[in-house]
Amino acid sequence: MARSPSGESLLTRAVRILEAFDADTPVLTVTEISRRAKLPLATAARLVDEMVRHGLLRRDARRTVRIGVRLWELAQRASPTLGLREAAMPFMEDVQAVVGHSTQLGVLDGSDVLFVERLSSPGAVINLTRIAGRIPLHASSGGLVLLAHADPALQERVIAQPLRALTDETITDPKALRAKLAEVREQGHALCAGHIHPDATGVAVPVRGRAGQVIAALGLVVPNDGQAWASIPLLRAAARGISRALASPRTAGGSTAAPATE
Repeated sequence: MARSPSGESLLTRAVRILEAFDADTPVLTVTEISRRAKLPLATAARLVDEMVRHGLLRRDARRTVRIGVRLWELAQRASPTLGLREAAMPFMEDVQAVVGHSTQLGVLDGSDVLFVERLSSPGAVINLTRIAGRIPLHASSGGLVLLAHADPALQERVIAQPLRALTDETITDPKALRAKLAEVREQGHALCAGHIHPDATGVAVPVRGRAGQVIAALGLVVPNDGQAWASIPLLRAAARGISRALASPRTAGGSTAAPATE
């Protein structure tokens, strides 16, 4: 594979171009891509042209660039979370109809929770998560559920690393995080009042796969009014429904694996 003078492969440079886009800046000029991807302008322009030809990127009438639909198509064909999302959606819709605000589904990816589905209602309390968005495991209810049931080696790595505070309520003390993980395992849920935003409470429960392993976290983001606990039985029932759906013959052929944890 062709390499740059710095030794980077063509694939690495293409990935850096894709990573230049995010939810806040879905449209970029080639100059902006060059700066964000830390590539020479001529290199960025050449790679963008090639990626546009393959449909991975798309140019609009103003010559600005965005992610191409072809990239979404390729990702969807063999998405490791497709079976999980399809099984979960009816139950998430039921929870959303009862509680309102935001219902979300997250999986473990590295030291983050990656949100693969999210439903929201008009007038819902603030929720900073997005589909395909990430939050550090220690900071959210879904992340704590996933971390509590993760490999002990991953738990130790997360506990040992700096724990960034998103609000004054975010867990930043390693001893407190270790105790919280034990509590989540014992109680079967995580409730985090004001950990990501002072006005919101996150509550989440585990979703288990066919072998009983935790493969996802089903959660709600509701107002920080002390009433989030009342939604836990509903969440648990929905999570059990998702697990049954995943185990049924109709979904047995679909992929339900979460992204890699390393």
